[in-house]
Amino acid sequence: MTLPKAISSEFPFESRYADVLGSRMHYVDVGEGDPVLFLHGNPTSSYLWRNIIPHLQGQARCIAPDLIGMGKSDRPDIPYRYDDHYRYVSAFIEELGIGENLTLVIHDWGSGLGFRWAHDNADKVRAIAFMEAIIGSLEWSDMPTEFRLAFRAMRTPGVGWLMVSAANMFVKRMLPDATDRELSPEAMEYYASAFPTVASRKPVRQWPLEVPISGKPADNVAVIEAYRKWLTTTEFPKLLFHAQPGAIIDDAGVAWCEGNLSNLETVDIGEGIHFVQEDNPALIGSSLADWFSKL
Repeated sequence: MTLPKAISSEFPFESRYADVLGSRMHYVDVGEGDPVLFLHGNPTSSYLWRNIIPHLQGQARCIAPDLIGMGKSDRPDIPYRYDDHYRYVSAFIEELGIGENLTLVIHDWGSGLGFRWAHDNADKVRAIAFMEAIIGSLEWSDMPTEFRLAFRAMRTPGVGWLMVSAANMFVKRMLPDATDRELSPEAMEYYASAFPTVASRKPVRQWPLEVPISGKPADNVAVIEAYRKWLTTTEFPKLLFHAQPGAIIDDAGVAWCEGNLSNLETVDIGEGIHFVQEDNPALIGSSLADWFSKL
């Protein structure tokens, strides 16, 4: 197996599709062995994992879907709330028959989905690796200033629609601004190509409204606080990748994980903000492969 250059814009995988709840979900499926499920968040896709999966595919079956309504997956007429995405991810896992001895590698809203699935299927989880993950509800006061201002605006009726749906700022501005290195034109084009119209950006628009901040939305807060509490009781192996300064897992978040999660290893990947897979994929990939080989 030839590993990719440290940071490549190429998507080196064959596209596959699964029929899930009446729609097609696009996914990557490479390698053989016990399953490892890579889950992305907003506004990315399986493309986010392109430089990480090759490190692991020699020892595991690596599967990376595009969430429903994102990437190359279909766009059914649904609200695209957290619960909707969870239904599709759960059905995707069932459709592929990978819900036993499953290792999760999760980021952003992919972590909200992955942690929730693990909570609901505790006996089927082998291990979890996570980065820039939703490990609990947020408070406005805990968010970096630029993120707090952006999310307040995106959660404001009218203003949020103009920012995310009309101007496509989540893809055009927040994605590159929350990446430490400069994304290549090819990478930006790949991400942007998934959301060419206002209508296609419905999932991107909805995700900021789903973030559990200062008690809202209450249903999401309840789910996320439940899995946060549950995680502190679990013994399966965990791997945390963290960056400086980070965005949703800062130094305080790392300290909470180290103080409350058992069987935890941590990897400092250096400078990075939120989309850390675009900053140091080689270190993430090699560290993930080494950790997985010892499970």
